[in-house]
Amino acid sequence: MFLLAIDQGTTGSTALVVSVEGTQSRVVGRATVDFPQHFPKTGWVEHDLEEIWRSVESAVTQATQAAVVTAPGFAAAKIAAIGVTNQRETLCVFERATGKPLHRAIVWQDKRSADICARLKREGAEARVRAKTGLVLDPYFSGTKITWLMENAPDVASALKGGRGVVGTIDTFLMARLSGNQVFATEASNASRTLLYDIEAGAWDSELLDLLGVPSASVLPEVKDSAGIFGKTMGLGFLPDGIPIAGVLGDQQAALAGQACYDVGEAKCTYGTGAFLLLNLGTKPLASRAGLLTTVAWQLKGQRSYAFEGSAFIAGAAVQFLRDQLGLIAKASDTEALVKGATAAPEVYFVPALSGLGAPYWDPKAQGAIMGLTRGTTRGQIVRATLEGIAFQVSDLIQAMRQDYSGSVTALRVDGGAAANDVLMQAQADYSGVAVDRPANIETTAFGAAMFAGLGAGNFANLDELRGVRKTDKLFTPVKDAGSVGRIEAHLAGWKRAVQAVRTFAGS
Repeated sequence: MFLLAIDQGTTGSTALVVSVEGTQSRVVGRATVDFPQHFPKTGWVEHDLEEIWRSVESAVTQATQAAVVTAPGFAAAKIAAIGVTNQRETLCVFERATGKPLHRAIVWQDKRSADICARLKREGAEARVRAKTGLVLDPYFSGTKITWLMENAPDVASALKGGRGVVGTIDTFLMARLSGNQVFATEASNASRTLLYDIEAGAWDSELLDLLGVPSASVLPEVKDSAGIFGKTMGLGFLPDGIPIAGVLGDQQAALAGQACYDVGEAKCTYGTGAFLLLNLGTKPLASRAGLLTTVAWQLKGQRSYAFEGSAFIAGAAVQFLRDQLGLIAKASDTEALVKGATAAPEVYFVPALSGLGAPYWDPKAQGAIMGLTRGTTRGQIVRATLEGIAFQVSDLIQAMRQDYSGSVTALRVDGGAAANDVLMQAQADYSGVAVDRPANIETTAFGAAMFAGLGAGNFANLDELRGVRKTDKLFTPVKDAGSVGRIEAHLAGWKRAVQAVRTFAGS
């Protein structure tokens, strides 16, 4: 059986062709195509939807061509189903009838709606929003991006009010394009990231729509199960007609699925542009008191499963910052060699708040800082401080989950590009105090989408059939001796001081 996964991310689009036989799986075709980032103003981040679509088309074409070479007998017509996973909170606005974009996509990193969030907080709206959505009022989420468009983009507002335009997340746009504009849908994990969806009722909420100035629920997509037939390909030059689109998940939920975290208490962290930690809560949502989000993990046969989520907005992007802005490294893989023998904490700290601070702080004003610099500071120390800054952020998230969750977090399954870095993974185990389990396939986001596509198309009977597919590559265990534990505690205390310093500087 061949499954195609489309992983539409923040900086590029990846396509995987996966061959699955029983519990054995193999990636037989893979391609990633980057696309431009647009920064029209300070704090604004946009994507051109046509550039995204071209990157998807190119990635799928390259991946299927590669599969022809590596898997004898493969042909695109033999793809059993397509899975889609996507950057979740990025907002798309397009014509319902044609799929033509009406505005550049406003990316999850974009901060233009910060003042709107502040206004709604002053009006006392956050408690109501949190109770229904499990989220906080932050420009990270797509709902206040719609508010901004309604207040600042008259042409877009007119199209939405008149019924010509619609809004959705990236999955909605991709399904429309893949199906020849026959499908206008999303699924529960993506819907739960909009500030417009009541996660317990499982529906768009009229009070939230009014609060955020959304003209009508008709401009929002239909919310479906995460696995099932959404529609079929139609009118594409790079894929044949009739392939079912059968699995859709937001990227972090797809990684949770790809890591086989199907049981209550199982957790994963994806190290991509940001770092995203999810803990499976089962079918009953819990409210966090420690700054975490409660989100939908997935919906199957009308039954929603939930997760705690903690997000650090900058993880792998901090390494890109060292490469592209500071010129300290030529490529991300240089970091491991550079940090050998180098120490950072408790002398040097990098707080990578380059897009504000996410959970548990939720401080959009915070800015990044490298602290503890002297004339003797080396490049290796700064690079190590960057890796440790990523690990410190995730350890904050794990600590928050320990406060909210009555069970124990005994192991952390990891994935994403930065999970390949052994230095980072060992630091993560040490600072969080839990074993870090890295799988053989660290591209679990796309893999999870592929597995749910197979589930939705009926190639798998249930989640139990998906568990055996995941395989562990390496386990990183935390240090246990008294001296090392004392050192770790001192490093964590220094990190807390560094975070407080950047928040004080920002006036938070």
